[in-house]
Amino acid sequence: MKEEYRDMDKKELLDVIDDLQLQLEPEHKAMNNINTFQCCEGELYLRGVDEYGKDFQVCFDAYDFLNWIDTEQIEYIKEQLIKHIKTK
Repeated sequence: MKEEYRDMDKKELLDVIDDLQLQLEPEHKAMNNINTFQCCEGELYLRGVDEYGKDFQVCFDAYDFLNWIDTEQIEYIKEQLIKHIKTK
């Protein structure tokens, strides 16, 4: 490893990787701030930033999304969020 990289934190190293146009396939990625919701031409988009402040987008097939996320799933999400908030 080059000396200049040894003292960098994770975000700085990820910036270097982005600059070199290399891609990592993380096991987990979190969208911390959803700032855009769009549905266009049968695709549903959520955009925001990841845990490192980098732009991040998820695209779903709108039809599949509606088949999976219905009133029952929305209620479940609300219930789980309420439980989470009460434990804080």
